[in-house]
Amino acid sequence: MTGGVSFLLMMILVLVGVAFLTLLERKVLGYIQIRKGPNKVGVIGILQAFSDAIKLFTKEMTYPNKSNYLMYYFCPLISFLLIFIIWSVTPFLYVMMNFNFGFLFFMMCLSMGVYGIMVAGWSSNSSYSLLGGLRAVAQTISYEVSLGFLMMNMLILCGSYSFMDFFFGQYYCWFVFTSFPLFFLLFTSMLAETNRTPFDFAEGESELVSGFNIEYSSGGFALIFLAEYSSILLMSLVLVLMYLGGDTTGMLFFFLVSFISFSFIWARGTLPRYRYDKLMNVCWKSFLPVSLLYLVFYFSLKIFITLMVF
Repeated sequence: MTGGVSFLLMMILVLVGVAFLTLLERKVLGYIQIRKGPNKVGVIGILQAFSDAIKLFTKEMTYPNKSNYLMYYFCPLISFLLIFIIWSVTPFLYVMMNFNFGFLFFMMCLSMGVYGIMVAGWSSNSSYSLLGGLRAVAQTISYEVSLGFLMMNMLILCGSYSFMDFFFGQYYCWFVFTSFPLFFLLFTSMLAETNRTPFDFAEGESELVSGFNIEYSSGGFALIFLAEYSSILLMSLVLVLMYLGGDTTGMLFFFLVSFISFSFIWARGTLPRYRYDKLMNVCWKSFLPVSLLYLVFYFSLKIFITLMVF
């Protein structure tokens, strides 16, 4: 009973966090572009995110006549639920709640998210949404390979599949100081994994008219939107757990997660969109070889230290 209440409370807090993250993004992008962000609803626009949510969920939901209705209708819900299932791997140091195989569960659910995008693009029966879905799936699958190898490097250093053990493994020195190139590569891979600028090809407005979600409106669009922004918070959380101490207690953890989330917005406001062939070249010709070389290096180092000890 207590676990169910805790998970429900966490879902509510994540949704509130997503609401304020969208407000922060619109404010930051406004100041980057030398204009005002939302400032009319509530004091300094603080209630803008809630008014947008009410507007989206109370609008009539339309759907294409020739779409595959059931799949079209349930895909946003599946994507939304998958992200919140992944949130269950979050360790709670204060009450010592932990998921022993959190990393494996995280990667498994992350790979399942591809199906939501793919079926959403296909079931809409629209050429634009299908092209957007295909590009998003190719991009996500490609970067999940390098993402998995980059995380495996940290697993070798930590020696555990549990996210809580990253805190004990970084007690004397954060992994960001010993593996800064991997930290940078992992952050870039997370930008691609969440379809964020400069890798937002799934929603390339100039050529795809918003990509795989073009046919969605009101509640369906809102669920896709919530899934994307809650995945940004989740990726920020995982990055802090694996590289920046992993301590889930105290204000430092909150500040670090907020800063990484802000970096996602900062990248959107400053970087231009990549070309698609360059995106794939970066993944297969740069990220993957570097992550594999680091994997061989860390594995050899682990064996050498083990032989020296025994």
